[in-house]
Amino acid sequence: MNIHEYQGKAILKSFGVAIQEGIVADTPEQAVEAAKELQKQTGTGWWVVKAQIHAGGRGKGKVNETGSNGVVLAKNLDEVKEKSKNILGGTLVTIQTGPAGKKVNKVLIAQDVYYPGETPTKEFYMSVLLNRQTGRNIIMYSTEGGMNIEDVAHNTPHLIFKEEIDPKVGLQGFQTRKIAFNLGLEGEAFKQMTKFVSALYKAYDSTDSAMFEINPVLKTSDNKIIAVDSKVNLDENALYRHADYAALRDITEEDPTEVEAGEHNLNYVKLDGNVGCMVNGAGLAMATMDIIKLSGGDPANFLDVGGTANAERVEQAFRIILKDANVKAILVNIFGGIVRCDRVAQGIVDAYKNMGSINVPIIVRLQGTNAEEAKIIIDKSGLKVYSAIQLQEAADLVKKVLN
Repeated sequence: MNIHEYQGKAILKSFGVAIQEGIVADTPEQAVEAAKELQKQTGTGWWVVKAQIHAGGRGKGKVNETGSNGVVLAKNLDEVKEKSKNILGGTLVTIQTGPAGKKVNKVLIAQDVYYPGETPTKEFYMSVLLNRQTGRNIIMYSTEGGMNIEDVAHNTPHLIFKEEIDPKVGLQGFQTRKIAFNLGLEGEAFKQMTKFVSALYKAYDSTDSAMFEINPVLKTSDNKIIAVDSKVNLDENALYRHADYAALRDITEEDPTEVEAGEHNLNYVKLDGNVGCMVNGAGLAMATMDIIKLSGGDPANFLDVGGTANAERVEQAFRIILKDANVKAILVNIFGGIVRCDRVAQGIVDAYKNMGSINVPIIVRLQGTNAEEAKIIIDKSGLKVYSAIQLQEAADLVKKVLN
């Protein structure tokens, strides 16, 4: 589950990670009040206005309606109001949102941390995530912060460092010192970085997160180490242990159809193809999408109905798939292990009748317990439904109805 920058920073701060302080606002007027309060707390005289959406590249992105960037500097309160107005309510398009962009409902008014001082400021990149190949957490970091890490990895891979954490002992002191050394730090900045890394890893580990990404981590001109940005992805499978974090979910940032599917306990991900998929089991769903592609179609979605494919669940799945106007056919691929195929077939027929009319052809492949009885039910239903037993047979039917 993705959360906003300001929410991620609040989590980081609760674990002792030094952050760029800020206050979130919903309106330009609230933004001005936030700037005043922030000035009292930190003494900052300039402010950074940052659009809050679930996407990166905000600083280079553009708000369609005004042409404003998603991250801008304001040097007085009038600019705070004006620049917040140019961002709030607009559609911000970045390299990660795609051309449709995302509507900005909130801005973060943050302190200016690039103030002059004894030493130059320096930006770093740092993230904590799971290395699935080794089954261990890693800290990935680079001296080239403030840039797209993909570009750094492509153009200068030798500037990407990785520190693997042994789960038996956790992050060790020598590792935090190694990271600070590889980043070229010394003196007070070196000490501050070791503390920063230790607190960051504790935050990641304690919150059951899938990823913490800080880009940039800033060494200020007075040698403080702070998180200027935060991208946090919480592991949805662990949210039952973190009710307070589950409450941070912002469904306005998610696809409405995926949100609706979640309300019916359906695992649904929208894709760009023309063949809707309804399957029980994630592995079978992946195989189904492969066979659709091989048959000349493109999967329009990933949809796992789980092990209880009854009439109500099947009907909701049909309704969700058909919300996509690009769907030209639907392939239902159910393996009847725990659930009997004839009951699934009857559920499909009942759902079809309850919905009144479905204007796209449906191919139903049922395999497993009572598969033959299921095929008879489908064939005798009188509905515009094609039945199949073998997967290749289903693929051939997909190809036939699309041509």
